[in-house]
Amino acid sequence: MKNTTFNVFCFMVFFIASCAPKHKEPHKDNINYKIKDTVTSYAPNRMVRNVKQGKNGTILIAASFAGIFRYDGKSFTNLTSKIGSRRYWNVLEDRRGNLWIATTDSGVYKYKDKTFQHLTTWEGLASNSVFSILEDRSGNIWFGTGGGASRYDGNSFKNYTTKEGLSNNAIHTILEDKTGKLWFGTSGDACNYDGKSFTVFKNKDGKGFYNVWSIIEDKQGDIWFGASIIEHKRSDTLQLSGGLWRYKDNTFTKVSNRNATAIIEDKEGNIWTNGPVSPNGVGDWLLSRYDQNSLNHKIPTVSTITTMKKMLCGILEAYDGSIWFGSMNGAFRYDGKNITDFRKEQDQDKK
Repeated sequence: MKNTTFNVFCFMVFFIASCAPKHKEPHKDNINYKIKDTVTSYAPNRMVRNVKQGKNGTILIAASFAGIFRYDGKSFTNLTSKIGSRRYWNVLEDRRGNLWIATTDSGVYKYKDKTFQHLTTWEGLASNSVFSILEDRSGNIWFGTGGGASRYDGNSFKNYTTKEGLSNNAIHTILEDKTGKLWFGTSGDACNYDGKSFTVFKNKDGKGFYNVWSIIEDKQGDIWFGASIIEHKRSDTLQLSGGLWRYKDNTFTKVSNRNATAIIEDKEGNIWTNGPVSPNGVGDWLLSRYDQNSLNHKIPTVSTITTMKKMLCGILEAYDGSIWFGSMNGAFRYDGKNITDFRKEQDQDKK
Protein backbone atom coordinates (compact mmCIF):
# COMPACT_ATOMS: atom_id res chain seq x y z
CA MET A 1 0.00 0.00 0.00
CA LYS A 2 1.51 3.27 -1.08
CA ASN A 3 1.79 5.68 1.74
CA THR A 4 3.77 8.61 0.46
CA THR A 5 1.35 11.37 1.37
CA PHE A 6 0.64 10.01 4.84
CA ASN A 7 4.28 9.71 5.78
CA VAL A 8 5.11 13.11 4.38
CA PHE A 9 2.18 14.46 6.44
CA CYS A 10 3.35 12.75 9.62
CA PHE A 11 6.96 13.65 8.95
CA MET A 12 6.03 17.30 8.58
CA VAL A 13 4.13 17.17 11.88
CA PHE A 14 7.18 15.70 13.56
CA PHE A 15 9.59 17.99 11.71
CA ILE A 16 7.76 21.16 12.63
CA ALA A 17 7.68 20.12 16.28
CA SER A 18 11.33 19.08 16.25
CA CYS A 19 12.34 22.40 14.78
CA ALA A 20 11.37 24.17 17.99
CA PRO A 21 14.08 26.52 19.27
CA LYS A 22 17.20 24.65 20.40
CA HIS A 23 19.02 27.62 21.88
CA LYS A 24 20.44 27.41 25.36
CA GLU A 25 18.14 29.11 27.79
CA PRO A 26 19.33 31.48 30.51
CA HIS A 27 20.66 29.66 33.55
CA LYS A 28 18.14 31.47 35.74
CA ASP A 29 15.43 29.40 34.03
CA ASN A 30 16.75 26.29 35.76
CA ILE A 31 15.20 26.88 39.16
CA ASN A 32 13.00 25.00 41.57
CA TYR A 33 9.58 26.45 42.19
CA LYS A 34 6.37 25.21 43.81
CA ILE A 35 2.90 25.32 42.35
CA LYS A 36 -0.62 24.43 43.32
CA ASP A 37 -2.28 21.65 41.36
CA THR A 38 -5.61 22.32 39.66
CA VAL A 39 -8.25 19.62 40.19
CA THR A 40 -11.05 19.14 37.65
CA SER A 41 -13.73 16.57 36.95
CA TYR A 42 -12.79 16.51 33.29
CA ALA A 43 -10.00 15.26 31.08
CA PRO A 44 -8.23 17.72 28.76
CA ASN A 45 -10.18 18.42 25.57
CA ARG A 46 -7.07 19.19 23.54
CA MET A 47 -4.74 16.86 21.71
CA VAL A 48 -3.54 14.04 23.97
CA ARG A 49 -0.15 12.86 22.77
CA ASN A 50 0.53 10.08 25.27
CA VAL A 51 -1.15 8.19 28.10
CA LYS A 52 1.04 6.44 30.69
CA GLN A 53 0.57 4.39 33.85
CA GLY A 54 1.41 6.12 37.11
CA LYS A 55 1.93 4.60 40.53
CA ASN A 56 -0.98 3.42 42.69
CA GLY A 57 -3.13 2.88 39.61
CA THR A 58 -3.17 6.50 38.49
CA ILE A 59 -3.24 7.48 34.82
CA LEU A 60 -0.91 10.17 33.44
CA ILE A 61 -1.98 12.17 30.39
CA ALA A 62 0.25 14.43 28.27
CA ALA A 63 -1.95 16.94 26.42
CA SER A 64 -0.42 19.47 24.04
CA PHE A 65 -0.63 22.99 25.49
CA ALA A 66 -3.26 21.86 28.03
CA GLY A 67 -0.84 20.26 30.51
CA ILE A 68 0.07 17.04 32.28
CA PHE A 69 -2.92 15.46 34.03
CA ARG A 70 -3.15 12.75 36.68
CA TYR A 71 -6.37 10.71 36.91
CA ASP A 72 -7.09 8.90 40.19
CA GLY A 73 -10.31 7.23 39.09
CA LYS A 74 -12.49 10.15 40.15
CA SER A 75 -10.93 13.42 39.07
CA PHE A 76 -8.22 14.85 36.83
CA THR A 77 -5.47 16.98 38.36
CA ASN A 78 -3.55 19.36 36.11
CA LEU A 79 -0.03 19.18 37.50
CA THR A 80 1.33 21.91 35.23
CA SER A 81 -1.36 24.58 35.42
CA LYS A 82 0.99 27.22 36.81
CA ILE A 83 3.99 26.86 34.49
CA GLY A 84 2.26 28.20 31.40
CA SER A 85 1.40 26.78 28.01
CA ARG A 86 3.92 24.29 26.64
CA ARG A 87 3.78 21.73 23.86
CA TYR A 88 3.59 18.75 26.22
CA TRP A 89 4.40 15.50 24.46
CA ASN A 90 5.22 12.74 26.94
CA VAL A 91 5.38 11.86 30.63
CA LEU A 92 6.97 9.14 32.76
CA GLU A 93 6.89 8.32 36.47
CA ASP A 94 10.17 6.71 37.54
CA ARG A 95 10.81 4.16 40.29
CA ARG A 96 11.47 6.95 42.81
CA GLY A 97 8.15 8.65 42.12
CA ASN A 98 9.61 11.50 40.08
CA LEU A 99 7.59 12.66 37.09
CA TRP A 100 9.53 13.47 33.93
CA ILE A 101 7.73 15.70 31.47
CA ALA A 102 8.80 16.07 27.84
CA THR A 103 7.94 19.13 25.78
CA THR A 104 8.78 19.84 22.17
CA ASP A 105 9.50 23.50 22.77
CA SER A 106 10.87 23.86 26.31
CA GLY A 107 13.00 20.84 27.18
CA VAL A 108 12.23 18.66 30.20
CA TYR A 109 10.56 19.24 33.56
CA LYS A 110 11.18 17.06 36.61
CA TYR A 111 8.26 17.08 39.05
CA LYS A 112 8.55 15.89 42.66
CA ASP A 113 6.54 16.88 45.76
CA LYS A 114 4.80 19.67 43.80
CA THR A 115 8.18 21.14 42.89
CA PHE A 116 9.47 21.55 39.34
CA GLN A 117 13.02 21.55 38.06
CA HIS A 118 13.55 22.70 34.48
CA LEU A 119 16.25 20.99 32.38
CA THR A 120 17.22 22.31 28.95
CA THR A 121 20.14 22.47 26.56
CA TRP A 122 21.77 24.78 29.10
CA GLU A 123 22.20 21.79 31.42
CA GLY A 124 23.34 19.56 28.55
CA LEU A 125 20.13 18.16 27.03
CA ALA A 126 20.70 17.36 23.34
CA SER A 127 17.71 19.44 22.20
CA ASN A 128 14.77 21.25 23.76
CA SER A 129 12.47 19.27 21.44
CA VAL A 130 11.82 16.07 23.44
CA PHE A 131 9.50 13.27 22.29
CA SER A 132 10.20 10.12 24.31
CA ILE A 133 11.30 9.18 27.83
CA LEU A 134 12.65 5.90 29.22
CA GLU A 135 14.00 4.81 32.60
CA ASP A 136 16.58 2.05 32.10
CA ARG A 137 17.31 -0.82 34.48
CA SER A 138 20.08 1.20 36.12
CA GLY A 139 17.76 4.11 36.88
CA ASN A 140 19.14 6.43 34.21
CA ILE A 141 16.57 8.53 32.37
CA TRP A 142 16.83 8.60 28.56
CA PHE A 143 15.28 11.27 26.38
CA GLY A 144 14.64 10.96 22.66
CA THR A 145 14.96 14.43 21.17
CA GLY A 146 15.12 16.18 17.83
CA GLY A 147 18.89 16.38 18.26
CA GLY A 148 19.83 12.89 19.45
CA ALA A 149 19.48 10.74 22.56
CA SER A 150 20.28 12.11 26.02
CA ARG A 151 21.05 9.97 29.07
CA TYR A 152 20.61 11.66 32.45
CA ASP A 153 22.13 10.07 35.56
CA GLY A 154 20.64 12.56 37.99
CA ASN A 155 23.57 14.92 37.77
CA SER A 156 24.59 15.35 34.14
CA PHE A 157 23.71 14.46 30.56
CA LYS A 158 25.56 12.28 28.07
CA ASN A 159 24.40 12.70 24.49
CA TYR A 160 24.43 10.29 21.54
CA THR A 161 24.07 11.40 17.93
CA THR A 162 24.90 10.16 14.46
CA LYS A 163 28.55 10.82 15.35
CA GLU A 164 28.35 7.96 17.85
CA GLY A 165 26.45 5.73 15.40
CA LEU A 166 22.80 6.67 15.94
CA SER A 167 20.89 6.16 12.69
CA ASN A 168 19.18 9.56 12.80
CA ASN A 169 19.13 12.37 15.35
CA ALA A 170 15.34 12.79 15.33
CA ILE A 171 14.08 10.16 17.81
CA HIS A 172 10.42 9.18 18.12
CA THR A 173 10.61 6.34 20.66
CA ILE A 174 13.00 4.38 22.92
CA LEU A 175 12.75 0.80 24.22
CA GLU A 176 14.97 -1.23 26.56
CA ASP A 177 14.70 -4.95 25.75
CA LYS A 178 15.11 -7.94 28.06
CA THR A 179 18.85 -8.12 27.36
CA GLY A 180 19.41 -4.47 28.29
CA LYS A 181 19.86 -3.22 24.73
CA LEU A 182 18.26 0.10 23.88
CA TRP A 183 16.23 0.40 20.68
CA PHE A 184 15.65 3.75 19.01
CA GLY A 185 12.89 4.55 16.52
CA THR A 186 13.97 7.52 14.46
CA SER A 187 13.05 9.56 11.40
CA GLY A 188 15.35 7.15 9.57
CA ASP A 189 16.21 3.55 10.34
CA ALA A 190 15.74 1.65 13.58
CA CYS A 191 18.86 0.97 15.61
CA ASN A 192 19.91 -0.47 18.95
CA TYR A 193 22.69 0.24 21.40
CA ASP A 194 24.43 -2.41 23.51
CA GLY A 195 26.29 0.02 25.74
CA LYS A 196 29.28 0.15 23.43
CA SER A 197 28.12 0.57 19.85
CA PHE A 198 25.04 1.07 17.68
CA THR A 199 23.61 -1.42 15.19
CA VAL A 200 21.40 -0.06 12.40
CA PHE A 201 18.59 -2.27 11.07
CA LYS A 202 17.01 -2.53 7.64
CA ASN A 203 14.24 -4.91 6.61
CA LYS A 204 14.82 -8.31 5.02
CA ASP A 205 14.99 -6.79 1.52
CA GLY A 206 17.65 -4.35 2.62
CA LYS A 207 15.27 -1.42 2.29
CA GLY A 208 15.78 1.33 4.80
CA PHE A 209 13.10 2.55 7.17
CA TYR A 210 12.00 6.10 6.56
CA ASN A 211 10.26 6.60 9.90
CA VAL A 212 9.98 4.32 12.93
CA TRP A 213 7.16 5.67 15.08
CA SER A 214 6.80 3.02 17.76
CA ILE A 215 8.70 0.00 19.15
CA ILE A 216 7.74 -2.62 21.75
CA GLU A 217 9.05 -5.99 22.89
CA ASP A 218 6.47 -8.74 23.43
CA LYS A 219 6.49 -11.52 26.01
CA GLN A 220 8.30 -13.83 23.59
CA GLY A 221 11.13 -11.34 23.07
CA ASP A 222 10.03 -10.35 19.56
CA ILE A 223 10.40 -6.67 18.63
CA TRP A 224 7.45 -4.91 16.98
CA PHE A 225 7.74 -1.74 14.90
CA GLY A 226 5.27 0.77 13.56
CA ALA A 227 7.19 2.08 10.58
CA SER A 228 7.33 3.04 6.94
CA ILE A 229 9.92 1.96 4.39
CA ILE A 230 11.25 3.44 1.19
CA GLU A 231 9.89 1.44 -1.74
CA HIS A 232 11.30 3.56 -4.54
CA LYS A 233 13.21 6.77 -5.05
CA ARG A 234 12.31 8.81 -8.10
CA SER A 235 14.20 12.03 -8.45
CA ASP A 236 13.12 14.08 -5.43
CA THR A 237 10.08 11.89 -4.70
CA LEU A 238 9.98 9.00 -2.24
CA GLN A 239 7.42 6.23 -2.62
CA LEU A 240 6.74 4.80 0.81
CA SER A 241 4.71 2.01 2.38
CA GLY A 242 3.76 1.80 6.03
CA GLY A 243 2.56 -0.85 8.42
CA LEU A 244 3.24 -3.09 11.39
CA TRP A 245 6.50 -5.06 11.44
CA ARG A 246 7.91 -7.82 13.64
CA TYR A 247 11.61 -8.56 14.16
CA LYS A 248 12.09 -12.22 15.07
CA ASP A 249 15.08 -14.55 14.63
CA ASN A 250 17.04 -11.72 13.00
CA THR A 251 14.36 -11.27 10.32
CA PHE A 252 11.79 -8.54 9.69
CA THR A 253 8.27 -9.59 8.69
CA LYS A 254 5.54 -7.21 7.67
CA VAL A 255 2.50 -8.25 9.70
CA SER A 256 -0.04 -5.71 8.46
CA ASN A 257 -0.46 -2.77 6.11
CA ARG A 258 -2.33 -0.90 8.83
CA ASN A 259 -0.21 1.98 10.03
CA ALA A 260 0.91 1.74 13.64
CA THR A 261 1.81 5.08 15.18
CA ALA A 262 1.55 3.45 18.63
CA ILE A 263 1.78 -0.20 19.75
CA ILE A 264 1.23 -2.11 22.99
CA GLU A 265 0.93 -5.76 24.01
CA ASP A 266 -1.83 -6.47 26.53
CA LYS A 267 -1.79 -8.98 29.39
CA GLU A 268 -3.25 -11.69 27.16
CA GLY A 269 -0.61 -11.23 24.47
CA ASN A 270 -2.81 -9.37 21.98
CA ILE A 271 -1.15 -6.55 20.02
CA TRP A 272 -2.91 -3.18 19.88
CA THR A 273 -2.14 -0.38 17.42
CA ASN A 274 -3.56 2.87 16.23
CA GLY A 275 -3.08 4.63 12.91
CA PRO A 276 -4.87 5.89 9.79
CA VAL A 277 -6.71 3.56 7.44
CA SER A 278 -6.14 5.74 4.38
CA PRO A 279 -2.74 6.13 2.74
CA ASN A 280 -2.78 9.93 2.98
CA GLY A 281 -3.46 10.14 6.72
CA VAL A 282 -6.68 12.09 6.17
CA GLY A 283 -9.97 10.56 7.25
CA ASP A 284 -10.54 7.61 9.53
CA TRP A 285 -8.07 6.49 12.18
CA LEU A 286 -8.37 3.03 13.70
CA LEU A 287 -7.77 1.47 17.09
CA SER A 288 -6.93 -2.14 16.18
CA ARG A 289 -6.38 -5.36 18.11
CA TYR A 290 -4.44 -8.34 16.69
CA ASP A 291 -5.49 -11.65 18.23
CA GLN A 292 -2.67 -13.36 20.13
CA ASN A 293 -3.56 -16.80 18.76
CA SER A 294 -3.12 -15.62 15.17
CA LEU A 295 0.07 -13.58 15.42
CA ASN A 296 2.15 -16.29 13.73
CA HIS A 297 -0.33 -16.67 10.88
CA LYS A 298 0.50 -15.17 7.50
CA ILE A 299 -2.53 -12.91 7.92
CA PRO A 300 -3.32 -12.37 11.63
CA THR A 301 -6.86 -11.81 12.82
CA VAL A 302 -7.37 -8.10 13.45
CA SER A 303 -10.39 -6.40 15.00
CA THR A 304 -11.26 -2.73 14.62
CA ILE A 305 -12.23 -1.52 18.09
CA THR A 306 -13.17 2.00 17.05
CA THR A 307 -12.92 4.38 14.12
CA MET A 308 -12.40 8.11 14.51
CA LYS A 309 -12.14 10.94 12.03
CA LYS A 310 -9.15 12.57 13.66
CA MET A 311 -5.68 11.48 14.69
CA LEU A 312 -5.19 8.93 17.48
CA CYS A 313 -2.09 9.08 19.67
CA GLY A 314 -0.67 6.75 22.29
CA ILE A 315 -2.12 3.56 23.82
CA LEU A 316 -1.98 2.21 27.36
CA GLU A 317 -3.32 -0.91 29.05
CA ALA A 318 -4.02 0.19 32.63
CA TYR A 319 -3.61 -2.05 35.65
CA ASP A 320 -7.33 -2.85 35.56
CA GLY A 321 -7.11 -4.07 31.96
CA SER A 322 -8.83 -1.08 30.39
CA ILE A 323 -7.32 0.44 27.25
CA TRP A 324 -6.64 4.18 27.21
CA PHE A 325 -5.78 6.14 24.08
CA GLY A 326 -5.34 9.75 23.08
CA SER A 327 -6.83 11.74 20.22
CA MET A 328 -6.91 15.21 18.74
CA ASN A 329 -9.72 16.03 21.17
CA GLY A 330 -8.87 14.34 24.44
CA ALA A 331 -8.50 10.97 26.17
CA PHE A 332 -10.66 7.86 25.84
CA ARG A 333 -10.99 4.63 27.83
CA TYR A 334 -12.18 1.25 26.52
CA ASP A 335 -13.27 -1.30 29.14
CA GLY A 336 -13.88 -4.19 26.74
CA LYS A 337 -17.47 -3.17 26.05
CA ASN A 338 -17.81 0.59 26.14
CA ILE A 339 -15.65 3.58 25.25
CA THR A 340 -15.75 6.48 27.69
CA ASP A 341 -15.31 9.87 26.04
CA PHE A 342 -14.42 12.22 28.89
CA ARG A 343 -14.55 15.18 26.54
CA LYS A 344 -18.18 14.46 25.65
CA GLU A 345 -19.06 14.13 29.33
CA GLN A 346 -17.57 17.57 29.85
CA ASP A 347 -19.48 19.04 26.91
CA GLN A 348 -22.75 17.53 28.11
CA ASP A 349 -22.29 18.99 31.58
CA LYS A 350 -21.90 22.44 30.02
CA LYS A 351 -25.29 22.25 28.30
